[in-house]
Amino acid sequence: MNKKILIANRGEIAIRIIRSAKKLGLTTCVIQGNREPDAMYLEYADVIIPVRENLTGSIIFLNPEEIVRLALEHQIDMIHPGYGFLSENPDFAALCEQNGITFIGPSSDLIQNMGIKTIAKKMAAEAGMPLVPGSAGAITDAQVAKEFADTIGYPVILKASAGGGGRGMRIVEKAETMERHFKSAYDEAVAAFGNGDIFIEKYLTNPKHLEFQILGD
Repeated sequence: MNKKILIANRGEIAIRIIRSAKKLGLTTCVIQGNREPDAMYLEYADVIIPVRENLTGSIIFLNPEEIVRLALEHQIDMIHPGYGFLSENPDFAALCEQNGITFIGPSSDLIQNMGIKTIAKKMAAEAGMPLVPGSAGAITDAQVAKEFADTIGYPVILKASAGGGGRGMRIVEKAETMERHFKSAYDEAVAAFGNGDIFIEKYLTNPKHLEFQILGD
């Protein structure tokens, strides 16, 4: 009997995963929400699992408990989150692990650690990776931030440890503006992520960005 994979995503992302999964001989399953009952990605899957979404609430692809419940009900062997939605949610990965469902992605512990930038930087340093000069952990207040920035030189950038999407980030050009920017970054981080931890790095004014994506089996 073929193993069943649930693609917990939609659109082009789901279609690409379905194509690859079928080449591996997997039975592909997708979720059909009532927000887009005739979406194109549904045509490509072997099994369609219909759900009734609360149209005033979050979409099904942001509901880890419901996705895992559906997976258990339909005897799913593995879940592929695609990208976006719950793909970087450690609680979703942990829920899959706890219920004997293979989560196609990093372990919940690794997602958790990589999601907190100060922990991720510590792990990178321990692995011998070169790092941009910055604080070893979270900075507690604006005065400490100012003192640390003096040691590495301005400009610096304040970053939310639990952040993403540019929120909780402020560029500080001089010591006189540190207190204002620190408070602003802290308040935004708390509002967006429920975590006000801020760390500091030397700001690179014209960086070249290279991103490596590593796949492990």
